[in-house]
Parts: sequence; C-alpha cells; structure tokens
Amino acid sequence: MLTTRYVTGSPNWIDVGTPDMEGATAFYQGLFGWQFQTAGPDAGGYGMMQKDGGTVAGAMTVPPDQSSAAWSVYFQTGDADATAKVVQLGGGKVELAPVDVMDMGRTAVFADPEGARFAVWQPGTNKGLDVVGDPGSLCWAELYTPDEVAATGFYGSVFGWETNTMPMPDGESTYRLVNPTGQGPDGMFAGLVPIGSDPTETGSAPYWLLYFAVEDCDAAVARARSLGGSVRAEPVHVEGVGRFAKLADPYGAPFAVMQGEDLG
Repeated sequence: MLTTRYVTGSPNWIDVGTPDMEGATAFYQGLFGWQFQTAGPDAGGYGMMQKDGGTVAGAMTVPPDQSSAAWSVYFQTGDADATAKVVQLGGGKVELAPVDVMDMGRTAVFADPEGARFAVWQPGTNKGLDVVGDPGSLCWAELYTPDEVAATGFYGSVFGWETNTMPMPDGESTYRLVNPTGQGPDGMFAGLVPIGSDPTETGSAPYWLLYFAVEDCDAAVARARSLGGSVRAEPVHVEGVGRFAKLADPYGAPFAVMQGEDLG
C-alpha cells in the first residue's frame, strides 16, 4: 500500500510536463479538484498541484519540441549520485545527472534498459508528496515493459525492490507486484506488466503509468471527456481490486484512475 511513510525505493514525488500549464491545470482542477501553486520566482515556472492544502503532484511547462506531455514518477533515494552509478552499471541511462533543486532536495532522471523513464528524489527541505491514496491523489503505478523479468532484476539492483505475484481473474496469468525492501506485501505500490499483454498499449514505448484514486470511476471518465481528455481504455472491474480506466489529458499525457473496492 502506498503511503507517505517514504522509504528508499518508494514513490515520493510525481509531476506532469505539459506544453500548456494553464490548460493542464484547468483540466486537473476540473477532474480532481487540484489547485496550482507556483514554487516561486526561482523555480522556472515549476509549481505544485494541491488538494485541500496538501501537495499531490508537481507541474512544469515542457515545450512540445523538447518532449511529449507526460507524467513522471520519482523514487526515494538517500544518495542520487550513488543511484546514478548503479543505474549505469545495470544498463540504464542517465538522462539528467544529479542536480540540487535549491535546498529542497536533489534529483536525477534516468531511463531503464528498455527505455522507460523514471526519476529519483533525495529529500531536502521537501520530503515528498503530502497526500497519497486518498481520492484525487496517487494510489498505484504500473511499469509497462517488454521484459518484466529483466525489469525486476534492474530495479531490484537499483532500489532493492522485493516482488510477489498474484493470480489474475482469468486463472492463467499472474501479476507481478513490487515493494520496498523489508516492507512486505503491505508495502506494495506498483505492478509490472508485459507491454504486449495489453491491447491498449500496442505500439507504446515502455513507460510508467500512474493511477489516481477516485470515488466513482465512471463519473471520473465522463468528467475527463467533458474537460477535453481522452479515454484510452473504458472502465473495467477487477474482482478484489476495484474499477479502473486509462485516460489521457488534453495534451496527451497518459494516466489512469482507480476506484478501489474500499471506495466503492
């Protein structure tokens, strides 16, 4: 279960890069009730998405000729420089070398051996997200990868993740779950999915998909449509898990919404 008791290897930050900050903030405000707050004049336009006074995400403008609109996930590290070395030794790529973000923390951006981008956050004065798991906040993540066994080995070497598997409702396939070292099944925060197993992801490059909790999945999908977003996969119910759908914001950044059974 994703919590704000952040430990090494757990997600502790997320942000969206968008070509239109005003349009994106309006979309997510309408969908999740988020409010945008700038990080200040020295932050280059970066800001925080907040809900009920707590930070649920970050946001920044990314020119369309530099990168596509996308969500990014950051994992906690105690030493961003050491993590960069392990990433390289494991066949990954350092896309942004470790750098200080004022006194708030130290960050770096990587790609795993298959090309899926991820980042790390070494906390300073900013310890991480204030809220996860509640409606309108991050509740789960999935890595879509062509080789989940190789991905398990890579991320295990970088963060020390432990894995478990659970049977899927079809009775034939399994779902690989990950948690930080020593946290056990109660610390699970993500799943690894073979990219070829999901028709929605046909043609997609490997990537991390972020899930946001909602109280009503179908209502959230309808609201996203009305706000200019698109539906990549219609709502579906998974017994024992909940109801979820895959969406994209008006600028193409993919994400998902999840109505857990405890919220239904």
